[in-house]
Amino acid sequence: MTIIGKGSSVKIHYKGTLDDGSEFDSSHKRNQTLDFKLGTGALLPAFEEAIVGLKTGDTTSFRLTKQQAYGDYMQEAVRTVPKTAFPPDMTFEVGAKVGGTNANGQQIIAVINEVSDSDVVLDHNHPLAGKDINFEVEIVDVTTE
Repeated sequence: MTIIGKGSSVKIHYKGTLDDGSEFDSSHKRNQTLDFKLGTGALLPAFEEAIVGLKTGDTTSFRLTKQQAYGDYMQEAVRTVPKTAFPPDMTFEVGAKVGGTNANGQQIIAVINEVSDSDVVLDHNHPLAGKDINFEVEIVDVTTE
């Protein structure tokens, strides 16, 4: 049986929860495995480290600290932007995600935190920033080239 190592192609089912037990993601609910190649940077490095050495059929549970996951919540990543920076037909809704490009041409995503008559407050933090996260993982398949 193939053991997960660098370069392995892996299929998993997983459930992600916060410390209070609330679920933030589940491949089971989508009825679709997460398929990735280990070592390509597709997943958090600490997540990959937690499954190295496992094989098809194994299950594991682990916790990632906020430092291992998405880092601290940074207040400086919350910005007030004039509504004029958006298309004129834009509808602003608190909690909605908006996308754009930064000064370097990189794609960015933010969540609308507040809307006023003239401005929008955007939060560029990852939704899980500042949080420790927990995973339950089932290894569905492992292959190597």
